[in-house]
Amino acid sequence: MSGPVHGTWEPAPAARWEDAFLSGNGRHGIMAFGDPNGDRIIVNHHTLVRPNGSEHARPPALAAELPQLQDRLLGGDVTAAEGFTDGRELQWVQPFHPAFRIRLRRSAAEGEVDDYRREVDFTTGACTATRGGWRSQVFVSRADDVIVQYVTEPGLTADVTLDHQLPGAPYNLAVGHSAVLTPEGALLTLRVRYPGSDRAYTGITLAVVTGGSTRTSLPGMRVEGARSLLLLTRVQRHTGELDALAEAHALRALLPDGDEDPYDRLLARHTALHRPAYLRVGLDLGADDSERALPGSELLTRPKSPALLERLFAAGRYHLLSAAGMLPPRLTGLWTGDWNTAWSGAFTTNANLNLQTASASTAALPEVTEAHAALVQRQLPDWRENARVIFGARGVVAPTHTDGESGHSYHFAREYPHQLWTAGADWLLKPLVDHDETRGDRDPRTAAALAEVARFYEDFLTRTDDEGNLVVVPSYSPENRPANASWGTINAAMDLSAARHALLTAADYHPQTPEAARWRALADRLPPHRINADGALAEWAWPGLADTYDHRHLSHLYGVWPLEEITPYDTPDLAAAAHRALELRGAENDSAHGHLHHALIAARLRDGDRVAHALDQVLGGDFFHASLMSAHYPNRDVYNADAAHTLPAVLIEMLVQSTPDRLVLLPAPPPSLPVGRLRGVRTRFGAEVDLTWTPEGATAVLKPTRSHRIELRTSPGDGAPRPLDLVAGEDHVLSLGAW
Repeated sequence: MSGPVHGTWEPAPAARWEDAFLSGNGRHGIMAFGDPNGDRIIVNHHTLVRPNGSEHARPPALAAELPQLQDRLLGGDVTAAEGFTDGRELQWVQPFHPAFRIRLRRSAAEGEVDDYRREVDFTTGACTATRGGWRSQVFVSRADDVIVQYVTEPGLTADVTLDHQLPGAPYNLAVGHSAVLTPEGALLTLRVRYPGSDRAYTGITLAVVTGGSTRTSLPGMRVEGARSLLLLTRVQRHTGELDALAEAHALRALLPDGDEDPYDRLLARHTALHRPAYLRVGLDLGADDSERALPGSELLTRPKSPALLERLFAAGRYHLLSAAGMLPPRLTGLWTGDWNTAWSGAFTTNANLNLQTASASTAALPEVTEAHAALVQRQLPDWRENARVIFGARGVVAPTHTDGESGHSYHFAREYPHQLWTAGADWLLKPLVDHDETRGDRDPRTAAALAEVARFYEDFLTRTDDEGNLVVVPSYSPENRPANASWGTINAAMDLSAARHALLTAADYHPQTPEAARWRALADRLPPHRINADGALAEWAWPGLADTYDHRHLSHLYGVWPLEEITPYDTPDLAAAAHRALELRGAENDSAHGHLHHALIAARLRDGDRVAHALDQVLGGDFFHASLMSAHYPNRDVYNADAAHTLPAVLIEMLVQSTPDRLVLLPAPPPSLPVGRLRGVRTRFGAEVDLTWTPEGATAVLKPTRSHRIELRTSPGDGAPRPLDLVAGEDHVLSLGAW
């Protein structure tokens, strides 16, 4: 082999849906088992959320009670916020669920050899399984928004059905099947209506058979003696009736006329979009070729192997790209095989979504950022209602959980007072600001949204402390509480950082407006962070609130990552206090997002040992399935995309960091990775970076798209910063000393 493997493989079919290989185009997703005799393709679609009553939920009307709550909290009532509610029970967002599975029951050929292999090619998104003369290939087209499965075998005989009976499927779904022969091919439809709702979805599969015979028999079809079977599948979410025949015509129109191979044609159209995106960035850690050749399940048993990190980096970018399109990735990416998806398979916006998409700008996946922006733009009207109804303010307030449809804040309880959280809009807009800086152009949609966040703070920040500083009250640090107070408090560090960043960034985007000066002045009146008696940056800046250290979230270090409010270069004292806070932070329940969030912050604070420890916890904790999708907890407990999608961001952050005016090379490389090459990383000052390193030294090639002077920082022992003048279109080569 000449480098890292762009895919993974297994010597046996998937026995569990968690181990099924994945493909997706950001709308449709599939989970491929690769079983020759009873193959299953679980079909997912981003829009499939089950009505549970929350589709009608609205934020609690609490604005009239806000002044009294603020008075009580400022007066020392540490439990006052527990009554800031309309009394509703905890209400979950509409749960994400699978659509159905495509089942192929095949009659095995006599004397069939046992030379089985299944694999997924990250460069194409195609999942392939083979045994003897049987071959099944399936992918989800980014070009045509269709699931394409192609099964070939001499004398292929198989039954094909669409089956919604996946684990956890409600018993009272209204389900209808149809199977008819049309001039386009055999047409299978599955219509599912949710109980007590006019909402439904329909799965449509057009089967085009070459050779042999085809007949339909509800609920499916049978093929006998064929040479090939091509299945084209789509899912439509709808109300009312759907014209299945029109959908069949649309699917048939995708196929070429004449002798051109239809599968190859459709794959080529998709690959032209998918492959360039996937190949923009790559990581080579000089792994042993014999380990690179191992199946994924065996490689996962070698947590110290550079080959494992190479493959997880590649898989993470592949899965992130595949999950993002009409929406960014959910807690489960774009995939689930169970109707009872943990935490409703929501977009959890107080940590998980931004962690999963943390590499979008640096790892050159603007497709992911565009999906993120689409979610934000679609929900802004609901964010405005949250601000008005809960806080009596203009502007916007983002929810902590969303199903992708509603952006209303209605998921809250005493222990999780998410209705108090005001930092979400800044947190969710930060990746869009990073994207603008990377490409060197400001999106007017982002500019408008930032202005709305600033207007919210203008209306909300009205209370002051004894020194004249503004006070964020009520305030909430997800999902933690002080050791000596309730969850709803005053001046959570994340809220202070978010308010300051939102106001200053909005002013920067709108420098010529009268509002800009007001926003800057408001930011200047926010209080500084507090350093507690342990020398740590306090999670709550309000005097008297004691820290609770053993928690999975690290919200109070938002100023370190993803912001640059606290850095070792500009604010060394605060950075030291942030580092102390990181040292004191426990892992609580060992959730993957907690470990990798810890790693991202440690990388910003130039602590390579702490990054390595966090990675060891994830790689050695049995967090990854054979599919290379991850789990939320150790021992592959609870299917969840946090680790899979966040890992590439951690590996990039420990090697290359940037701001609009600074480049940091090798800030926190673990000693266990003495050699490697990271290519194609994008920076926020508009340059692409290729970095190669060995124990003897490192070389970086900068390829700027715009002329700019930056500050260069290198490994911790490499001395003072130096200015670097970059000229658009001219490569700049840097030779660095040993790190």
